[in-house]
Amino acid sequence: MNLHRRGRTALVLALVVVVAMAFRVSWNALRDIAHAIGADSTAATLYPFVVDGLMALALIATLVLAGRDRTFALRVLAAYTVASLVLNYVHGLVPELHGGSVDWGRLADWDPANWVLVLLATSLPVGSIYFGSDLVAKVLHHRPTPITAPTANAEESTETERNRSSSDLAVSTPAAITRNVKPLPRPVAVGFLKSTIPAKPVQAIEQPTVTPIERRAVAADLTGPRRATGRVPEVARTPRRKRTRDELLDEARKATAGWADAKLTAEGIRREVRTSPANARTLRDTLRAERGLQVA
Repeated sequence: MNLHRRGRTALVLALVVVVAMAFRVSWNALRDIAHAIGADSTAATLYPFVVDGLMALALIATLVLAGRDRTFALRVLAAYTVASLVLNYVHGLVPELHGGSVDWGRLADWDPANWVLVLLATSLPVGSIYFGSDLVAKVLHHRPTPITAPTANAEESTETERNRSSSDLAVSTPAAITRNVKPLPRPVAVGFLKSTIPAKPVQAIEQPTVTPIERRAVAADLTGPRRATGRVPEVARTPRRKRTRDELLDEARKATAGWADAKLTAEGIRREVRTSPANARTLRDTLRAERGLQVA
């Protein structure tokens, strides 16, 4: 492990030395170019740092950034590398640049080529400000994705799943079972016909005569379950004899014989005798009067 770290450190140091020597060679050419476009001594000395320094900054940004930001840093690095190469090439073609005897703003004999070279040399410092600031901002706002090393349990589980999958491939998968679902026939609703036989009027005191009601039904198809049809018709209900007032009073007396006076309420009588609320209130008043209590 220590040997590996020493090798990486030695490689980085060697790279720094090579870059420093290359910068020194390029620095001479870029300084003369800066003099030719009108820069003073201080500006001409700093000019190589503007061009080659941004190249170093872009190289560091490519090692930190990822995705589109890394592509942008690579493009900046490539552009400034080509620009530095062109200016060094022009410095080698024009001997007058070495002694500083060339006229200001004159980097080539052909005017169009001279205009392009002067525009390139003068725009590099402005581009360094823009691209350098953008690269620094991208590096500062970059959030690296954490890389988690696989644990021993994860490797074991991956191996287990791999073995299980390989063993399952030998077994044929059974075909899916398709259920044959058929809808059940809808049942025919049973209809009831009301009887046309008139019932005798119920007398107030005498026991009414119950007349059986003739029921007619339509044959139904019982192949499916019968569903609820709502409220039961009157003709389908079991006939119940209507009790008279005396019968209700007699049943109430028997039911409340052992009740306390406080328990003698209309609701209690209604539940016990199973009658309407109006009849229950009448029975309550009658029973309280019989006991000598105050009628509510």
